[in-house]
Amino acid sequence: METVIRRPHRHDLLIAAVGLLGGLLLWLLGLRMQNGRLFEASWSGLVPLVPMAVAESMRRTRPGAALATATVLLAADQLTPGNIATVLMYTDVVYAAVVYGSEAAARRIPVISLLGSVALTLGLLPRLRPADAVLVGVLAGLVTFVPAVTGAGARGHRVAAEAARLRAEQTALLAEADRSQAVAEERSRMARELHDVVAGHLSAIALHSTAALSIDDPATSREALAVIRENSVAGLAEMRRLIGLLRRGGAPELPGAAPRLSALDALIEQSRGHAASSGLSCVLDDARDGGALPAPVELAAYRIVQESLTNALKHAAPGTVRVRLARPGALLTVEVTSVFGVRPGPRTPPGSGAGLIGMRERAELLGGTIRAGEERAADGSAVWRVRAELPVPEGTERGR
Repeated sequence: METVIRRPHRHDLLIAAVGLLGGLLLWLLGLRMQNGRLFEASWSGLVPLVPMAVAESMRRTRPGAALATATVLLAADQLTPGNIATVLMYTDVVYAAVVYGSEAAARRIPVISLLGSVALTLGLLPRLRPADAVLVGVLAGLVTFVPAVTGAGARGHRVAAEAARLRAEQTALLAEADRSQAVAEERSRMARELHDVVAGHLSAIALHSTAALSIDDPATSREALAVIRENSVAGLAEMRRLIGLLRRGGAPELPGAAPRLSALDALIEQSRGHAASSGLSCVLDDARDGGALPAPVELAAYRIVQESLTNALKHAAPGTVRVRLARPGALLTVEVTSVFGVRPGPRTPPGSGAGLIGMRERAELLGGTIRAGEERAADGSAVWRVRAELPVPEGTERGR
C-alpha cells in the first residue's frame, strides 16, 4: 500500500518562518528568558528553536506528531537561556493539535494540560516557595491549558459551522427534491387533463370518420363531417383553455373555466349524438339533492363520466349507457354502466389504457376509490361498470 505524504500547508510554513525569524532576531538582540541553566551559552537557545519551527510547519498536516515533538523541545528549552519565540510557537502547536487533531485528542489535550499544570505546581512546592510554585504553575497553564481551551472553542465553532453547512445543503437537496416531485406531479396532472380534454373529441372524430368512410351515403357523410367539425372546434377550445392555464403558471382556474357537474346534461346530449350511429343511447340519472360540491370533486366526477362515455362509445355493444350520480352522506358516487359485448360494424379505434389510469389517479388524489370491470346485471346480462366513490370534505355547504 502506497503511503501518502502530506506536504505542509503554505500558511503553516509562513507561520514557522515568522517564528524562526522572530527567534533569531531576539537572539541577536541578546534577549533571554532565564539564567542559571545547564547550558549557559547564548547560542544554545537556538537548538530548540530551529526544530520547533519544523514542528510548527506540521501543525495542520500532522498535529499529533507536531505536539509530541514540540513538548520535548519545550522541555529542552528549559535547559538553555530560552527564547520567547520557542514558547510562543509551542502554544500555537498546542492550539493546532486541538483544532486539527482527532476528536479524542481534542478532548484529552485540555484535560492533560490542566492536570500537568496542577501536578507541576504540586511537585515544585517542596523545592520552591509556595508563591513561586504557583507562579510556575500559572505560567505552565498559560502555555498549555489556555491554548488548548481556546482551540477547543475554535473547534466547536468549526464543527457547528460545518453542521450548519451540511444542514443547509440537506435543506437545499430536500427543497430540490420537493420541487422535482412537484414538477412531476404537475406534469402528471397536466397529462391527465390533456388526455381527458382531447380523448373524447378525438374518439368521436375517429368514430364518425370511420362511419363516413364505410357508408357510401352523401347525407350520412355530411352529417359525419358536421360532427367531426363540431368536435374539432370543441377540442381546440378545450386545448386553448388548458394552454391558457399553463401560461398563467398554474394559476387557479377562473370561475366557469373548469367543467362542473351542472354541465353533464350538455355532455350527455353531445354523447347521444355521437352514439346514435353506434346503436347506443345515453341516460343520466342524477339522484343527488342538488347540494354544492367542492370544485376538485366536481371536476374529478365530470372527467370520470367523460372518460367512461368515451370508452363506451369506443367499445360498448349496442344498448343503453347509463350514468348515475348519488350522494350518500359524505360520499359522491359516480356510476357508468354499458352493455358488455362485441360491437358489430367498423372496428373501433384502439385505446392506450391511459383513461382508466387517469380516472384512478383522479379518485386517489381525492382519497376516493374507483372500480372498473365486467359485472352481471340484475337480469343476468353482462355489463361494463365503472363506479367511483369520491369523499366530500366535511363542512361543505349543501344548497337547494
